[in-house]
Amino acid sequence: MQDAAQDADSRRVQKDGVMAGPVPFFSGSFSASASAVTDLMPGDVAVGNVGEQFKTLLGSCVSVILTDPKRTVGGMCHIVHVGAPNQENRHNTAYGVAAMHAMFTGLRARGIDPRQCQAYVYGGGNMFPQLFREQHVGASNVDWVSHYLDHHAIGVLHHDVGGNGYRKVSWTVGPQDPVVETIFQGKV
Repeated sequence: MQDAAQDADSRRVQKDGVMAGPVPFFSGSFSASASAVTDLMPGDVAVGNVGEQFKTLLGSCVSVILTDPKRTVGGMCHIVHVGAPNQENRHNTAYGVAAMHAMFTGLRARGIDPRQCQAYVYGGGNMFPQLFREQHVGASNVDWVSHYLDHHAIGVLHHDVGGNGYRKVSWTVGPQDPVVETIFQGKV
């Protein structure tokens, strides 16, 4: 996972004091067309308006999708690490705290109070089941996200976590639920 986080860091740009992925979520530059697709890599965060599509591929990482109850605005992040980042990485959105802060900031910039949002949570797979049977990175990631959302009183509409497979997650901001496809190791 370290390589994925380093790769994500190499593509990241500094924007208003927050590490942002390749699509700046503060700019208001999102179009409302259904053709806008953002592929999130590890550590990326995106916020968009109705009609915009977000996609990501998860293993042990966890993706959180937040949307307002009317489904007019939504965000997705791809969390790699859940421990407290050191000072140097405090804005690195590969870390859960920074990713959720960035997504909250992006939602607020669009007039949405994150505490009024609803969540979807995906990922947290055990990518090395032959080595780790009980506690593994994916389970730790899911536990952290669950506690974070509980702490902020954000309800989870649906989750698909754990197991030994990868997940392809796709969601278009709007009334439909995210589409999740589980792919077992060896078939990616």
